Amino acid sequence: MANPQGPQGNHDPAGSTQMFRAFVDEGPQGRQTRQQPAAPAGPRIGLIVGIVVVVAVVAAVAWLAMK
Repeated sequence: MANPQGPQGNHDPAGSTQMFRAFVDEGPQGRQTRQQPAAPAGPRIGLIVGIVVVVAVVAAVAWLAMK
């Protein structure tokens, strides 16, 4: 990578113009592959069901203790 040039032929010592063009040309598909996939709904639903079951058990034990 010898002497990157800017759009008007100006010397760009950092090569930032070339890096920016590569970023723009990459498009949204390239950036999307680097993101982590969305978490599946299965574990989240299981957590909610588990919390509901625990609350129901605690409520049943409290109701039996007060009886």
